[in-house]
Amino acid sequence: MRLTAALAPIGLAAAAASAQPAAPVVAVPGGEVRGTATNDALVFRAIPYAAPPLGDLRWRAPQPVPAWQGVRDGTRNGPACLQYSEGWNRANWLYASEDCLTLDVKTTSLTGKRPVMVWIHGGSNRSGSSSGPADSDWTEQGVVAVGLQYRLGVLGFLSTPELSAEQGGTSGNYGLMDQIAALRWVHDNIARFGGDPENVTIVGESAGSEDVSLLLGAPAAQGLFRKAILESGTPGFGMPYRSLADAERLGEEFVKSADAAGDLAKLRSTSPAALIELEEKFGEPATRGASFTFLRTTIDGKVLPEAPDALIARNQPKPVIIGTDKVEFGPGDKDPDLAAQTEFARYWYGANAASALAAYHAEEPDPRRGTLLLRMESDVQFHCPADRLADLMAAHGWPVWRYEFDVGENGGLTRHAYEIGWVFERKALPGGVAMQDYWAALAVTGDPNGKAGRATARPEWPRWDPKRPLQMAFGQHKTAMEPGKPRASFCHYADNF
Repeated sequence: MRLTAALAPIGLAAAAASAQPAAPVVAVPGGEVRGTATNDALVFRAIPYAAPPLGDLRWRAPQPVPAWQGVRDGTRNGPACLQYSEGWNRANWLYASEDCLTLDVKTTSLTGKRPVMVWIHGGSNRSGSSSGPADSDWTEQGVVAVGLQYRLGVLGFLSTPELSAEQGGTSGNYGLMDQIAALRWVHDNIARFGGDPENVTIVGESAGSEDVSLLLGAPAAQGLFRKAILESGTPGFGMPYRSLADAERLGEEFVKSADAAGDLAKLRSTSPAALIELEEKFGEPATRGASFTFLRTTIDGKVLPEAPDALIARNQPKPVIIGTDKVEFGPGDKDPDLAAQTEFARYWYGANAASALAAYHAEEPDPRRGTLLLRMESDVQFHCPADRLADLMAAHGWPVWRYEFDVGENGGLTRHAYEIGWVFERKALPGGVAMQDYWAALAVTGDPNGKAGRATARPEWPRWDPKRPLQMAFGQHKTAMEPGKPRASFCHYADNF
């Protein structure tokens, strides 16, 4: 009796352990990886999709994954790519490495053939990580969720004459090359995780959205995805494109600051931490310092052989959602004096600065759009380029759906990236509408009005028509269609894409 009683807890513990799903193991390029199993999903973290870009591989196109011994642990987050701390990304900064070319996969089963949603994170192309999809509830919509990492900042986007000479006359955009390599990995391997390689949707926010828009044009990315969702980001964010020659001149200044002019071997052996520290002091007048340097698009001649809009216009049309937050960001909660306003307007509007500033001063105040400078920067970097990109795509036969997001904390103004919470989690907006349902429906069916795993009845979302533009307004009190291009009277002052 006593022995039986003593063994009973052991037996119960063993039974409980056996009830837990077995840890899944999947064979991928390089070897096997073990993930985590819950009652409703399987999660694999930090799977390498390319070789660590270390030593001589720094500032080169991503290379194949080297083989590893045994079963790789895919149960914990991998390090983010190296980056400077901006506060919001402190956790990524604390756990970062140059060995970071990995992706995460979340799936409900290793069998089947489900649509795939691939997240490309934001952070000015110099911050952030793949975290998000592996912890989201996307899989409840009947899709496989993927989050990828790519080289950031100077390690991901540097061009120099020496690098160009070494690499066939072009350099830079290594971060975009990483994204393409990750998408190729998805295409070749996602079936092992129950995904459909022929039904991949790429989704990005901010710099990630800009990168999605560039992938829509990049020749090497064609055929690796079928649909796209752009949240607050377009090619160049309203800034003129940078030529390779300009990028090389900018790179030369950085190399001088690293005391490695003309010496690639020395540059490649420089401490990565030192490079990131130098990056924070690096920038160009045209991009207002380091935070915008890698948002300005470089036409490198390889990844982007010409301007993204020209490439997009010629490519096979794909279903695309394009959107902005009603307020994105801008300097301060109060407008500065007229002199500072004028300087700000000159930066964005050039010769049209005086006319643009007068138009903003004459505008009827809208408490949902904030201060004059908030309106100006949100327009010129986000709303106007998004309208132009939607017009371009629609004119070339692309199915496009346009939205504006205006939900803030405690009834306040919305802000840049605030919509991500409604994308990663199926939370109800006013009226009970889930923004995620539209995103999942596009991924599953190619139309945000279609059916997905949890999608319920929601307002019909017509396609974007430049002649009769309408956009979906995800608002404080309702979700409904509203007239599009509300900022058109200001957009004509800025002529950059």
